[in-house]
Amino acid sequence: MAEKRDYYEVLGVEKTATAEEIKKAYRKKAIQYHPDKNPGDKAAEEKFKEAAEAYEVLSDPQKRARYDQYGFAGMGGAGGFSSGGMSMEDIFTHFGDIFQGAGFDIGDIGDLFGGGGRSRGTRVRRGSDMRVKVHLTLEEIASGCEKKIKVRKLVQCKDCNGSGSADGRTETCPTCKGSGRVIRQQRGIFGMMQVQSECETCGGDGTIIKNKCPKCGGQGVVRDEEIITINIPAGVMGGMQLTVPGKGNAAPKGGVNGDLLVLIEEEEHKDFIRQESNLVYNLMLDMPTAVLGGQVQIPTLTGDVKITITPGTQPGKVLRMRGKGLPRIDQYGRNYGVGDLLINVGVYIPEKLSKDERALIEKLQDSPNIAPNSANKKSFFQNLFGM
Repeated sequence: MAEKRDYYEVLGVEKTATAEEIKKAYRKKAIQYHPDKNPGDKAAEEKFKEAAEAYEVLSDPQKRARYDQYGFAGMGGAGGFSSGGMSMEDIFTHFGDIFQGAGFDIGDIGDLFGGGGRSRGTRVRRGSDMRVKVHLTLEEIASGCEKKIKVRKLVQCKDCNGSGSADGRTETCPTCKGSGRVIRQQRGIFGMMQVQSECETCGGDGTIIKNKCPKCGGQGVVRDEEIITINIPAGVMGGMQLTVPGKGNAAPKGGVNGDLLVLIEEEEHKDFIRQESNLVYNLMLDMPTAVLGGQVQIPTLTGDVKITITPGTQPGKVLRMRGKGLPRIDQYGRNYGVGDLLINVGVYIPEKLSKDERALIEKLQDSPNIAPNSANKKSFFQNLFGM
């Protein structure tokens, strides 16, 4: 499988490119690699799809921000999710407006290049995307999990099987004669031009429904509840958006379903602070254990464990437990190892002492091993501040 290329590289623009520059770059690539201009050329078709995927992300400010921060991992692409994988119909449905500045609509791109284009009267609608938030604990993120959510959405009408017709019959549109488009005269800089646009009578379908389904009113969709199972891959981060293809709103009259966009929200943990794939735990030692050493119990995501504290452990020291963090995800959404658990050591200094406790401390105050010197002072501040 070919490695995915950087989206900015695909469109040939800088990371600082404006929205208009990105749109112009995509339009240029789409025309260059359009299948009708390159019949039978699979490589050109793949480049056409690649450019559409890049434009889908970079033309959306939120998706672009996530991509700039997290790379491909921020777009999903793991555990059954995808950020790309658009079909040709998806591309035509999503980005037809890109070509309208040339005086034709997406159904007639093929005509521009001498090809047949898409067949008349067969416009494919696409349902709208839906966005949901999913709250995850660190334990769920560590292992991945399955979430079932109930959403209220547009679904295909069962009475008419999504056709919108009560008897399953349609008639040819009298306005466009089944083409789904009408031709009008428009004056341009080169004189009068013929411009094709969507037929307003049939909405581009090429057919009309005389006997509409009473349940959906001829739309082919109704609003209902659906329980959707979402498989969350291990290692996701708060702010990531994953895509479940085809689980968004149904499209009118048997079109293509939209997608379900899942925004990950990470719940705060009572013990750990997350630093990408590493976890941080703040351990507070009492003075005797810090001085004499011993064993202490600390939590991990898979249960409590005991660790050994060496005698003379200084506050600010960081202990590392390898492989006790979270799964690492690369820019393509693939796991490649596990982070670590970092234990920040602190030493509790009591603010109040009893008379006997004070006497014990005072006895030690003048001991040569208790008083700081230049060597242990340097070691302490190196541990605490890295200086």
